[in-house]
Amino acid sequence: MRIGELAAACGTPVETIRYYEREGLLPVPPRSDGNYRVYGSAELERLAFIRQCRALDMSLDEVRALLAFRDAPPADCSGVNALLDEHIGHVVQRIDELRALETALRGLRQRCDAPGAGAACGILHGLEQAVVPVEATRRAAASSHEHAGTHGRRR
Repeated sequence: MRIGELAAACGTPVETIRYYEREGLLPVPPRSDGNYRVYGSAELERLAFIRQCRALDMSLDEVRALLAFRDAPPADCSGVNALLDEHIGHVVQRIDELRALETALRGLRQRCDAPGAGAACGILHGLEQAVVPVEATRRAAASSHEHAGTHGRRR
């Protein structure tokens, strides 16, 4: 199948497939006589595996490590367990950071109970006075786990 067919089969944009190839997550496929990339069921299964990992918010490095385990079936899987335990720890940390961000935002929101003139807006004044702990919001937005955060672009 061609790249467009692979993309349609697994619901992945063509550019994302090319990105995964550049990152070494997918092998560079052979080319047809017309110089089109040619994919088979193995690439489809590998891409589905990658997409599942990414849906679980795993970083590319984590996906790489899991693919290495997947590509060596006789190897001991204790490293897979350790990787997943570490990822769970990152998720718990991000949840804590996002809860702190929610608390800060709710506190800021309480500063203005009725719409009025911008000059009297408690939210705007709160932002000017830095009543929200900037470091907590920065950690939650940026995330310490190499992810784009809750609103970031994912491939």
